Amino acid sequence: MLPESVKIRSKKSNKKGSPTNSKVPPVCYEIITLKTKKKKMAAEIFPTRKPTSTTTVQNYHQQNLNNNNAVPAPNWQGLYPTIRERNAVMFNNDLMADVHFVVGPPGGTQRLPGHRYVLAVGSSVFHAMFYGELAEDKDEIRIPDVEPAAFLAMLKYIYCDEIDLGADTVLATLYAAKKYIVPHLARACVNFLETSLSAKNACVLLSQSCLFEEPDLTQRCWEVIDAQAELALKSEGFCDIDSQTLESILKRETLNAKEIVVFEAALNWAEVECQRQEMTVTIDNKRKVLGKAVYLIRIPTMALDDFANGAAQSGVLTLNETNDIFLWYTAAKKPDLEFVSKPRKGLVPQRCHRFQSCAYRSNQWRYRGRCDSIQFAVDKRVFIAGFGLYGSSCGSAEYSAKIELKRQGVILGTSLSKYFSDGSSNTFPVWFEYPVQIEPDAFYTASVVLDGNELSYFGQEGMTEVQCGKVTFQFQCSSDSTNGTGVQGGQIPELIFYA
Repeated sequence: MLPESVKIRSKKSNKKGSPTNSKVPPVCYEIITLKTKKKKMAAEIFPTRKPTSTTTVQNYHQQNLNNNNAVPAPNWQGLYPTIRERNAVMFNNDLMADVHFVVGPPGGTQRLPGHRYVLAVGSSVFHAMFYGELAEDKDEIRIPDVEPAAFLAMLKYIYCDEIDLGADTVLATLYAAKKYIVPHLARACVNFLETSLSAKNACVLLSQSCLFEEPDLTQRCWEVIDAQAELALKSEGFCDIDSQTLESILKRETLNAKEIVVFEAALNWAEVECQRQEMTVTIDNKRKVLGKAVYLIRIPTMALDDFANGAAQSGVLTLNETNDIFLWYTAAKKPDLEFVSKPRKGLVPQRCHRFQSCAYRSNQWRYRGRCDSIQFAVDKRVFIAGFGLYGSSCGSAEYSAKIELKRQGVILGTSLSKYFSDGSSNTFPVWFEYPVQIEPDAFYTASVVLDGNELSYFGQEGMTEVQCGKVTFQFQCSSDSTNGTGVQGGQIPELIFYA
């Protein structure tokens, strides 16, 4: 879920009794969600001053948000104990405004007041606009390429030192912050996007991150797209990307997806692209808008059934292409193809093994429908693809396993499958349908209910912390575990993940 908003506040700048002309220390910023922490007003920072009533402050803020130009109360300056709060009263307020902005595209404009001095202090672009050598003395400035809500969000930061972002305005606000060179606001926008990044929006954010030249965000997007490729390709956001981003995804060597899923996603994108270009949605037009990108789909690497029942019957391929690909599958002398014929490398799964040894006894391990569970946390974002589980200790046997991954009681992934164990002490992988995104510094619950031979291996000498490459896993006991599994011993010896 995307957080509702993000706020930034400046901390106390001078200690009590310090000289008025002392050097002001750097402003500290803290990003918090409104749901988890209440914003501290200046009256709380300076308790010696009589605090302004909450109602009065809220009324003025509401006036500013609505551009309510009611005449302020006499001596309104005395209502606010700090320059920050007094400055905030001027936000979106016609009082003493010496410039106005007409913001938004034709038909959707909004006229917003501004104060040159405040704006120039907050942005070097505004400083050049109002006080530079080429400054123009205009009372009204038109800005057709910025959305009004995004411009207001930027003004709120400049006037109030607060950041108020939402899922539907953050990209437009990032554009405004980049245009007017407000770097701290731009960084907060990127942090917001990174926090809210998921398979559903990763492709769109990839496109935007390249546009805004944010390499860190671009890298985060690729991590999600690679690990959860099939979810990302099936998302609605995939159809909203531009052709250049489409080609970069289709070229991706580490894309962790079946090629038939890549093919179907490309056709879905082509259908929407036809609509964007106001073309009739036909097979020929889909092929036309795909252009050379169609050859980036590695059709010869599909399973033969996927090709015969999917791509070959889609109508997108020419008859010669279809015949040549069938020959590629079956003939000893393979024809030359324009399509890439080398399979993608995908991602190599890593394994976090939490036990130092394993054992078995004549009366263990009993299952009988009970749950084995453990909690874990990581210090970097990873994607859990499945669990490695023990098998029978007395010869080969088949097990039925229901695996589950939860956070705070919410199920993030589940899978019911069977696996065959060969009687060795090795672990055997059981996979989720899609890798599950795991965020750092939060505990998740891994659970499994096994049904099969009760004489199985179990882990011993469990570790509370395991280092796997650049990722650190921490483990703790889970209250969901009703079958004896804990940190020191039991089941779920391995977590299989991508990082």
